[in-house]
Amino acid sequence: MIAPPSLDDLEQIARDGLAALPERLRQFTKDLVVHVTDFPDDDVVVEMELESPFDLLGLYQGIALGDKTIEASGTLPDMVFLYRRPILDYWCETGEDLGHVVRHVLIHEIGHHFGFSDEDMEALEAEAEADERPKQA
Repeated sequence: MIAPPSLDDLEQIARDGLAALPERLRQFTKDLVVHVTDFPDDDVVVEMELESPFDLLGLYQGIALGDKTIEASGTLPDMVFLYRRPILDYWCETGEDLGHVVRHVLIHEIGHHFGFSDEDMEALEAEAEADERPKQA
């Protein structure tokens, strides 16, 4: 039996996913903290009115770039939480590549940081996938 990816494994996949982001997005993520944990905490489950902690793959917490002011200095860093167990559950259900699932969640959550629309995030995902494909000689 093969063991599921650990928290450390998923953190490495997330680092690889960040490194594979298009440069025009990646350049703004240097101070972003990515934290991998098994599930959202109880406060998040209640606040977001989740039926189950499996309903959330990731979460952005922080101040969106468009809302940052000088008064925001001294606040906690912007963070993206990746929830391992829901991500693995989704991965098993869909059969998608785990790296693609993690990158999708990262782009979606980082998109909240930038105030991007869903269309913007879809375009970034398509760009990241195109950059990932082997180049034709």
